[in-house]
Amino acid sequence: MPAEPVIASAAPAPLREVALVRVIYGDTDQMGMVYYANYLRYFEIARNEYLRLAGSTYRAFEETHGLMLPVVEAQISYHRPARYDDELVIAAAVHARGAASVRFEYEIRRAPDGKKLVSGRTVHACITREGRVVRLPAALRAAVGLGPSPEAAAG
Repeated sequence: MPAEPVIASAAPAPLREVALVRVIYGDTDQMGMVYYANYLRYFEIARNEYLRLAGSTYRAFEETHGLMLPVVEAQISYHRPARYDDELVIAAAVHARGAASVRFEYEIRRAPDGKKLVSGRTVHACITREGRVVRLPAALRAAVGLGPSPEAAAG
């Protein structure tokens, strides 16, 4: 199967605040810091809220199109630790990746000092319930501001 073409955006989409999360005790490790893997849960919160702010929901996407967006790649950079009871400001942006994938960028800052704690990205493939890779629906591309797929733009 040929590699999916990577689509470069004209300009990176700006990060926008999509969620506030208060760190609960259960999210911390024995050192009192947020356990490293829990940042992926915070990224998931950001994705869901980003779609909701764009006028859609992940549930509606699954129900309407019968498609899913599993994570196929994740990258996280840890700058400073978050601790129990910190309030976190989570920002996200969506970038075009290919006809059948999308990349979310994230940044987590501590409120009220605004210090950057974590940054990262996830890449998602668009698949059917049977696991077949398919193009992102035009409605989803439009909702998150990605524009038409390369094939639609060329045709």
